Amino acid sequence: MADEKKTITVKQVRSAARRPAIQTATLKGLGLGKMHRTRTLEDTPSVRGMIRSVQHLVEIVEESK
Repeated sequence: MADEKKTITVKQVRSAARRPAIQTATLKGLGLGKMHRTRTLEDTPSVRGMIRSVQHLVEIVEESK
């Protein structure tokens, strides 16, 4: 159990239409791109930074250990 990784589940709640290309690319990098799609990702500083850069388009659904 010591090697169990933290995860974070994010959901896209707003459209990427009419947004800068970098934000659309960030959503694709997170595995999102369509409304109401969710992804469970490893909780790393780089993923947190990506979420922060598109925080107006996504919401954090769940954080787990």
